[in-house]
Amino acid sequence: MKRVLPPLACCLLLACQFASAADRPNVMVLISDDISWPHASAYGSKMVSTPTFDAIAKQGVLFNNAICPSPGCSPSRAAFLTGRQTWMIEHAGTHASYFAPEYETFPIRLADAGYFVGHTGKGWAPGDWKALGGTRDPCGPKFKAKPTKGESRYAAGFRTFLEQRPDGQPFCFWFGSTDAHRPYKFGSGLEKGMKLEQAEVPGYLPDAPEIRSDLLDYAFEVERFDDDCAAMLQMIRDAGEFENTIFIVTSDNGMPFPRAKANCYEHGIHVPLAISWQGHFPGGRTSDDLVGFVDIAATIYEASGVAPPPAKPLSGKSMLAMLKSEKSGIIEPQRTEVFSARERHSSSRYNSLGYPQRAIRTHQYLYIRNFRPERLPAGPAQKFDSVTYDAAGNPVDTQLGDAHGGYHDIDACPALDFLIEKRDDPKLGKFLGLSVDLRPGEELFDIQRDPDCLNNLATDPEFESVRKELHQRLTQHLETTGDARQIDGGDIWEMYPRVSPLRWFPKPQWAKEHLDRVPIQGWVEERRPR
Repeated sequence: MKRVLPPLACCLLLACQFASAADRPNVMVLISDDISWPHASAYGSKMVSTPTFDAIAKQGVLFNNAICPSPGCSPSRAAFLTGRQTWMIEHAGTHASYFAPEYETFPIRLADAGYFVGHTGKGWAPGDWKALGGTRDPCGPKFKAKPTKGESRYAAGFRTFLEQRPDGQPFCFWFGSTDAHRPYKFGSGLEKGMKLEQAEVPGYLPDAPEIRSDLLDYAFEVERFDDDCAAMLQMIRDAGEFENTIFIVTSDNGMPFPRAKANCYEHGIHVPLAISWQGHFPGGRTSDDLVGFVDIAATIYEASGVAPPPAKPLSGKSMLAMLKSEKSGIIEPQRTEVFSARERHSSSRYNSLGYPQRAIRTHQYLYIRNFRPERLPAGPAQKFDSVTYDAAGNPVDTQLGDAHGGYHDIDACPALDFLIEKRDDPKLGKFLGLSVDLRPGEELFDIQRDPDCLNNLATDPEFESVRKELHQRLTQHLETTGDARQIDGGDIWEMYPRVSPLRWFPKPQWAKEHLDRVPIQGWVEERRPR
């Protein structure tokens, strides 16, 4: 396969750094779509069986405190790929926008350093990486092929990648599954033989057969992702590259259920993670260290010997020393905090405004700042089914949709349908409110005692010192790293266009009363239906 050679200066640098291609490990990222910690059997879950994930954890390190940079796919993946927090990568830090090429990704950097690079399935998405002048996919070229009998489309893509890889060249591959993203085949978990009693119902959802069945459908997809990982690991064994490959298995954000995905609560940002490199990372260990995706990116750079982007420094700290250690538990006690953030998720409220959040997670506490608490976290109950606007931007010929059809920051699912159906039930009605009602500007949870994040301690006098300390730590970090939300209100985030379709909502009361809180968005005005 013909490849474009890197510039001469890069070639000379590489010659100095590496004696041969064998000195550099392959990098295999296997990333699922929408799986929460602790939904792998290595963590003790009885709802799922994940032998491949468990095997990687056994031969390497199982992480108990891996926090993704955002509870939504596109910004979370962008932070992983760039090694920078979401508020440090402009458009790419929100959902379904652009990806500026000045924010180099580790696949592109490794490709320029002599790695054979590619991806299959979901790379960085949704969004448009070409709009601002990008010429290379942030995850590297996409590989697709017609599956053979019994082979998934993902396995077929990876098989083609390995077939085209030049002999002796190290590789970096990104397998992005769309499991366990919705929609699901209804009843797939039960059809597979799972039992309702296996379902692990979190405290923010009612324990009902409908909820349990939906959770089993989710579990079915978790297991299918694990099966695809198994097929790819076998291909690497067959190629004789298993011992020279770093395996990283994780998920971009939490499970697609109400109050999980698209929320900075535990089940939105706490994800499974296992990393191995046989013969280099002592196996059979667990880590309780606080780590994030930006740390994984830094680890890939150090392990591969490739220099990170000089103009855009990484946010994270390499975990290579931790991975090479023989310890378990808290291996690097200096890792005292990890951060996550959210801006726009879907098109879910007036003018497609986002729901900005910033979070700091320690070993015991999760502190969240909701920067626009007047906005509804899942979107308003109703949207326009049809609407046109006049020249002044006023809605005309409007038709409102279903009374509870506007919660688009929650993926459509049987669980949401059940919550809406039971909204007036004396016992079950509270659960819808947990996901869709207004929230205060600050939230604080003791995640050791309250992993479901149901008891907000932010106004509890007993925890005032904790709230104050975490508020200060988060604020200082956001100021130091230049977060626009902290520095000047952050309206720039509403200026980044959404490339996916828009929905249209009535103007909320807060926007009518506080015009200064409604940013002027030219891209929204251009797309209003006339």
